[in-house]
Amino acid sequence: MSLAEQYKKWQANTLKKSLDKFKERKEKFEFTSGIEVPRLALPLQADAAYEERLGFPGEYPFTRGVQPTMYRSRFWTMRQYAGFSTAEESNKRYRYLLAQGQTGLSVAFDLPTQIGYDADDPIAAGEVGKVGVSISSIHDMAQLLEQIPLDKVSTSMTINAPAGVLLAMYIAVAKKQGVAMNQLRGTIQNDILKEYVARGTYIFPPEPSMRLITDIFQFCAQEVPNWNTISVSGYHIREAGSTSVQEVAFTLANGIAYVEAALKAGLAIDDFAPQISFFFNAHNNFLEEVAKFRAARRLWAKIMRERFKAQKPSAWQLRFHTQTAGSTLTAQQPENNVARVTIQALAAVLGGTQSLHTNSMDEALWLPTEKSVRVALRTQQIIAYESGAADSVDPLAGAYFIEQLTDQIETAAEKYIAQIEEMGGATIAIERGFMQNEIQNAAYAAQQAIERKEQIVVGVNQFQVDEAITLERLKVDPAIEIGQKERLKQLREKRDPNNTSALLAKLTAAAKGSQNLMPLFIECVENDLTLGEICNALRAVWGEYVAESF
Repeated sequence: MSLAEQYKKWQANTLKKSLDKFKERKEKFEFTSGIEVPRLALPLQADAAYEERLGFPGEYPFTRGVQPTMYRSRFWTMRQYAGFSTAEESNKRYRYLLAQGQTGLSVAFDLPTQIGYDADDPIAAGEVGKVGVSISSIHDMAQLLEQIPLDKVSTSMTINAPAGVLLAMYIAVAKKQGVAMNQLRGTIQNDILKEYVARGTYIFPPEPSMRLITDIFQFCAQEVPNWNTISVSGYHIREAGSTSVQEVAFTLANGIAYVEAALKAGLAIDDFAPQISFFFNAHNNFLEEVAKFRAARRLWAKIMRERFKAQKPSAWQLRFHTQTAGSTLTAQQPENNVARVTIQALAAVLGGTQSLHTNSMDEALWLPTEKSVRVALRTQQIIAYESGAADSVDPLAGAYFIEQLTDQIETAAEKYIAQIEEMGGATIAIERGFMQNEIQNAAYAAQQAIERKEQIVVGVNQFQVDEAITLERLKVDPAIEIGQKERLKQLREKRDPNNTSALLAKLTAAAKGSQNLMPLFIECVENDLTLGEICNALRAVWGEYVAESF
C-alpha cells in the first residue's frame, strides 16, 4: 500500500473517530504569512520502513503521538506540582493556580506522609509541611480539596508506598462531594521500584509492595476506570544522575515488572494495561529529549503488543507526564532557570507529552512563591498559545537527525532491558544494585565533565557574577506542626475507640491474607483511621524494607 493510500485510510478511520469526539481548536491553522499549518507533515516519498517505524499519530507504533490530532484538539494538561504547609494553605495555592489557567492538580506531600507517618509521630518532628502538604486523615484531604469539583478536575498525587491509602482518602472525599468513583480522573504515582532505585521513600519490602500495587490495578479497573493506577517514573531516575538511555530503559524495565506482577495476580492484560501511565524528565539537550520521548513511546508499544500480546490499542500506548529537570536548576543567577525550563518544556511538547509541570526559577533556593509559580505556568501557556509548536502533530518527524537519534536511543535502551531480563527482571536487578550502580557511574561522569568544564553550566562554572539574591522567599511556619498535632489529638478523642480497634484488627488479618485491600482502606479512612495507623498496622505484618549498600 502506498503512503498516499495509507494516509487516506488513516483519515477515514483513526482521524475521523478522533474529530467526531474532539474537534480541533481552530477551523484553520495558518502562519502569519497565510501559509497553512499542516495537521500532519509527511515525506514526499516514504520508504518501506515508514509505516513500521513512524506510522501515523494515534496508531501503532505511536512514534508520532498517542492521539491523531494531539494538541490541535486539546493542549496537554498544564499540571503544576504544588503542596506545602497545611491542607488549607495548599488548597489556596491550588485554587490560585486554577484561576491562573492551570488545567489539572498535582499534589506534593511532605516526607512524613510519603513514608506513612502521621504529623504527630516522633519521627515526623521538624518535617511536617516542609517539602509538601501534611495529610494524616480524611479531614486533611477534605480540606485540601475544598471547593475543587472532583468530577471536573483531574488530580495527580505523587505518592508511592502509601498510595492506596491516599487514593482511598481521595475516593472517600469524592463520595462526600457526591462524585461517583467512575467519574474520577487522575493519577497516583504508585511506583515503588524507582523508590528502591533512586529516591528512598519506601516502606515495605518488594513482595507486599507489589501486592498493594496490583490491588490498586484490580480495584480501579473495576471501580475507577478513568484513573491512572500507576505513573512509572523515569523522572527520579534521571534526577539521580542517569543518562537519557538509562531513564528510558530502567523505567520501561520497571513497567515490565509491574505488568508481570499483575498477570501473576490473575489480572487480564487488557483490563489493567490501559490505566498504566509514565512520568519522564525533560533535560537541557533539546534534540536528545525530543528523540527520547518518541523512542520510549515506540518501544513500549512494541513490548505491550509483541511480548505481552495485549489486544487493545489503548494498552499499547505510552501516555506520559513530564516535569522539567529540577537537577538542572541553579541557585546562582536563578533567573537563568526560566530559559532552561522553557527549552525543557518545549522539548516535552514536541516530544508529545500528555501533561506537563514547569519548575519555578527559585526552586534551587526554596519553595516557589506565587509569582515564580505564575511565571512557570505562563511559560507553558506561551508555548501553547504563542509559539505555534502545538499546531502540527509531531513537527520534527522525518528530520534525519531526530529519526536517527530516536532509533539509537531505542536500540540502546533495548540492550539495557535485555541485560536486566537476563538477570531475572527489574526487581532482581535492583536487589543486586545494578541500576543503582549504573546511575551512580553516570552521575559521577557528568559531575566530572562539569568540574573539568567540558560541560558548561551558565553561571556556575562559567559566566559567574557576584550577586545578592533578591527574590521573594516563601517560608513555612513551623507552628503548623503544632496545629496538625492538635487536630490529630481531637480526632482521636472524638472517634469510637472500639470501632478503631476492630478495624485495625480487620486490617491486620487482611494483610496476612490475600484479599484486595482497597475497599478496606476506604472503610478505614471513612471511619477516621489515620494514615500512620493504617501503615503501622501493615508494618507490623510485613516489616520494613532496609536497603543494602552496594
